Amino acid sequence: MCQGSPIEPITEATCMPLTELISNLRNALAQTLGQAPELRLLNDKGLAHWHVRLQGTGLLVRIPKQSQMALGAVDNLRYEAACFERAAPSSHVPRLAHVIAPSPGLPWGALLVEDIDGVSADGPAHIDAIMRALAAIHALPVAPGPARAPLLNDRDPLAGMLTEVRAQARYLDDPCIAAPTRRLLQQRLQLVQGTLAQACQGLAPRLITFDAHPGNFLITPNGKAVLVDLEKCRYSYPPLDLAHATLYTSTSWDVSAAFALSPAQVASAYVTWMLGAGDMAAAYAPAFVPLRELMWLWSVTWCAKWLVQSTRPRSHSAGGEDWSQDNSEAVLIAHVRARVADYLSIPTIERVQAELHTLTGLFA
Repeated sequence: MCQGSPIEPITEATCMPLTELISNLRNALAQTLGQAPELRLLNDKGLAHWHVRLQGTGLLVRIPKQSQMALGAVDNLRYEAACFERAAPSSHVPRLAHVIAPSPGLPWGALLVEDIDGVSADGPAHIDAIMRALAAIHALPVAPGPARAPLLNDRDPLAGMLTEVRAQARYLDDPCIAAPTRRLLQQRLQLVQGTLAQACQGLAPRLITFDAHPGNFLITPNGKAVLVDLEKCRYSYPPLDLAHATLYTSTSWDVSAAFALSPAQVASAYVTWMLGAGDMAAAYAPAFVPLRELMWLWSVTWCAKWLVQSTRPRSHSAGGEDWSQDNSEAVLIAHVRARVADYLSIPTIERVQAELHTLTGLFA
């Protein structure tokens, strides 16, 4: 199995806007590759991209639906390409083959990347491989400040992260968010800020993926984890990735990868990362739990944001974020809506809080 699951080759039965997009992709590929391979659209399993396999070439096309970094089409494609290029030396991401620039026919452009042969990371047995992949990415040499562009590189990564979470937390005030959920999440955000400054003091930013949930990984036949969706890399703190790979709100997110980890399994995963990351790892250990809660708060406040914004009509301009449910198939939207409802429920919030309390004791 490769990235996603194939459906029938693209035909005119596909919905008209997507059919036109794929027709334009054929033309662009003929110019880029000198040929137009058979195309196979993969099942819609992500809110940010369509994926199309180029049969017989070993390549996959990633066509953005929107920019998760709130960028215009040209800058978004440049950002995504940089994510693949920066992480490439880790050997745990697909090779970037070609960039197709935005055009009237392909308003967001497209990336051609290596099509990875692997199975979905769909259970606790795959977590160690994911942690070793993240360790390889986090251990990469960090370029001097100016050379880090165009990737996000806040002078103070903690302040930048808190700014993002607070901006998303404003959506908690929407009437669609239950009052008990709103109060509890706002309380946790207020409380965690008191521990973060000390825990993160003196920590050096590294290249992180900021999208390390297991559904974004494939496991190759030799057991290596490959991160196949890169579009949000930044220079920040590795424990954010460790949290994103192991939180319940991540391990149960993907359509084809849903499971939960016990606190002991989470602690074991962090140890695997430390062994893989080498000497630089120990400095981040005091921040494991505080940054885990911050990553969780980022995730659940994003859920509130999505719940509000997803009901808006699709944007007709190629630029910026666009979480409209009109951009994706109904089955995917139903799945996301169910996940969001779960993550914003009081029982799930209390479950995550109990895990954080247990991990605080394990890492003490």
